Amino acid sequence: MIDIHCHILPGLDDGAKTMEESMEMAREAVKEGIRAIIATPHHNRSYENPKEAVIQKAAELNSRLKEENVPISIFPGQEPAISGDILEDYQKGNILALNNTHYVFIELPSGHVPRYTSQIVYDLQNFGAVPIIVHPERNQGIIEQPDILYQLIKKGALSQLTASSICGVFGKNIKKFSRQLIEANLVHFIASDAHNTHNRTFHMQKAFGEIESSYGSDFAFFFKENAELLIEGNNVNKVEPQKVKRKKLLGIF
Repeated sequence: MIDIHCHILPGLDDGAKTMEESMEMAREAVKEGIRAIIATPHHNRSYENPKEAVIQKAAELNSRLKEENVPISIFPGQEPAISGDILEDYQKGNILALNNTHYVFIELPSGHVPRYTSQIVYDLQNFGAVPIIVHPERNQGIIEQPDILYQLIKKGALSQLTASSICGVFGKNIKKFSRQLIEANLVHFIASDAHNTHNRTFHMQKAFGEIESSYGSDFAFFFKENAELLIEGNNVNKVEPQKVKRKKLLGIF
């Protein structure tokens, strides 16, 4: 299993603080059945993590993992926050795509979806990138108006759901919404977004167990295979997106 979203690199953001914490996370990931991780530190106003720094930290962690015979590989990535400068930064090479492929994470503000998001998605694709909206199930704007995500997916974006959301770690409402997004074919990847080994850990095995139990092994295979395809820079599997169906209560949505 491959985890494409994880804050395992030490001292770069609100994830692992030390190399020892990174190693602890790596060992926990191995227990979860994860054999490769794309390290994706935040890249925003609070945490500036240029491409070179991420690549160097990933190499240092890989070296330590090899020394201690921990059977997992770390690949470089980045979780850039959406902004008006993201296109220019991508053109200048300041945005680190996932494992140096053409797949690029986009983190939206938690409370809303900026009006220019659709244009960013369009422009990134014109530059040869494939934008991936991370944890849309936790974005208040998308929760209130799921059609926003539907339109972004229709226009070529992909999305990545957090394993913890599927398991109910963020509450039953986000768990329910996560399932609605899966059922509407609006999800392409499942990843941990792990920050540590206690309150923000991996939950990948449990999440895939729930997916397989609810939707069958084909669904679980779809998400696992997409992570494999992504890390190699190949085209991922997609299914025609649908609009999220809100259940009516007494004739009212």
